[in-house]
Amino acid sequence: MKVLKFGGTSVGDAARINQLIDIVASERERDPKIVVVVSAMSGVTNLLLGAAHAAANGRHSEVEAAHNALLAKHRTALSDLVENDLVRETLDGELIRLLDRFAKLCEGISLLGELPPRALDFIAGTGERLSSRLVAAAMRNRGIEAEAFDADKLVVTDDNFGEATPDLAATTVNARATLLPVIEKGIIPVITGFIGATEAGIPTTLGRGGSDFSGGIFGAALEADEVVIWTDADGFMTADPRLVPDARTLGQISYSEAAELAYYGAKVLHPKTLVPLIPKQIPLYVKNSFKPELPGTRVTTKSGAWNADIKSVTSIKNVALVTVSGSGMMGLPGIAAKTFVAVAALGVNVLMISQSSSENNLCLMVGSDEAEKTRAALTKALEVEFHHQCIDTIGVRDRVAIIAAVGEAMRGCPGIAARLFTAVAECGANVVAIAQGSSELNISFVVDEDDAGKAVAAIHSRFELGK
Repeated sequence: MKVLKFGGTSVGDAARINQLIDIVASERERDPKIVVVVSAMSGVTNLLLGAAHAAANGRHSEVEAAHNALLAKHRTALSDLVENDLVRETLDGELIRLLDRFAKLCEGISLLGELPPRALDFIAGTGERLSSRLVAAAMRNRGIEAEAFDADKLVVTDDNFGEATPDLAATTVNARATLLPVIEKGIIPVITGFIGATEAGIPTTLGRGGSDFSGGIFGAALEADEVVIWTDADGFMTADPRLVPDARTLGQISYSEAAELAYYGAKVLHPKTLVPLIPKQIPLYVKNSFKPELPGTRVTTKSGAWNADIKSVTSIKNVALVTVSGSGMMGLPGIAAKTFVAVAALGVNVLMISQSSSENNLCLMVGSDEAEKTRAALTKALEVEFHHQCIDTIGVRDRVAIIAAVGEAMRGCPGIAARLFTAVAECGANVVAIAQGSSELNISFVVDEDDAGKAVAAIHSRFELGK
């Protein structure tokens, strides 16, 4: 059995959906048991979220405009994909029903004057509900038996709206009971990515880009032979090709390498996608739906042969460095604990941590939009330490970037850091902070945002990753 997940660009219009069906038909020749997971059509989720926020601020015209644009977009695709008038009319009614529900929710939000997280999740998942029905109908039009399924009837999550965590055991029970009988009949389930629901049935979402995660969840639940993420990239690469023209596709990488690359800026995969797959050692492929003939990247327990000491170098922008510093911090227990508890209470994701050996400062990397609230929370949490002059300042340095060099061959290999930082120095980039885990899988450091591109290119060149 294969689980094929298709991203927003892969279902972006009628032409892309027809290409999706070509891929499914080809994969079906090799394995008759296929499950398809789809994202919303490209741009749809942003339009839905923008309309929801507009409703909360009383901008009714934006909601109406979004409703009309979404209906027109899906109707255009529908008319190109489905020939039977009765089928087209029935599906058109379903599209109208889903979008009218979205509009009514926005009316309620407008009356409240606020946007509750659960309402936002309900609206955010509308795009996947629309695309799954459209794709399933298009497949049937091409002679492939398919049925649309909403994942909120399958994926059980907690109530952390916006980035819910799935209950994999409960989800496995639901998925196998519902989907396996359908698959055995030769019908392809077309499932909404991105969404789930609490035990009480309240819709949730898995976070932006969560449709990849959905693919991993269903792959594990159904014990698939492999999961394929079809996107608009050739696979994991040695660097961002927009920064490094001679970047190459990595043929095979390990789960650990893929997780590090996904976390540190490689946009081809949601970082959580691998979590349900690793315990069952289910291989994952990342392939380009625009170029299905390319092999893509295979992700397994093994790293694969490689002729350089690192595999890839990535970068994350739009981050800020928050620094807690003070001469009185040295040897004083509890400051790190208070810092992390305060940040965790905010729900802020810490991307990197660095601390000087003198214990005079502690650095956290967070998203730029979360830097000021992080500083405010830390100032309050550490007010006793401020009073006793153990801490002097909590500073924020914005417009910085994290660079990460990743590769299992780094482990136990002397001189990697020296070569890396020599390359960075020679390109004129200043290193602000450094972090390396004991696994030696990743060296991460911080530079000014304007220096990120040349630092990535310099490392890529020094380690000859383009050859």
